[in-house]
Amino acid sequence: MHPAHPARPTPPALEQSTRARLITPDYEEVPVRTTLRYAPDDPFAVHIDFPAGASTDGASVTWTFARALLAEGLTTPAGIGDVHLWPCGPAHTVVELHSPHGMAMIRFDTPALRRFLRRSFAVVALGGEDLEPAFDDGLASLLGGV
Repeated sequence: MHPAHPARPTPPALEQSTRARLITPDYEEVPVRTTLRYAPDDPFAVHIDFPAGASTDGASVTWTFARALLAEGLTTPAGIGDVHLWPCGPAHTVVELHSPHGMAMIRFDTPALRRFLRRSFAVVALGGEDLEPAFDDGLASLLGGV
């Protein structure tokens, strides 16, 4: 018997190590090595992993936000809520992250972010995201397992 939807092979996840600069409250910049991640099983999101030394409590931290927000923030100020991005001159992009513990500003080289975004589009094309798993998860969450 053939399944209703033939299984498609899952493209590999994408990881890109990237140098960034953490902007301190007195506007000094501290270098930090981050990892940008994109996974086809979560096609609308990008992830930025920060090493343990970058946080006040010494734990590694991952921030997740919309891939579309990253794309928009490379050319114009974008974001509401916890994540904001904006171009800072032609060569840099600032990512501002808000949590209950405070705020962090990180400056990335724009070409590195563009390369990561372009590579993510090669994994799952913009507009080619599979909505079914996200829809199913959202529906299950709303119905509470009913």
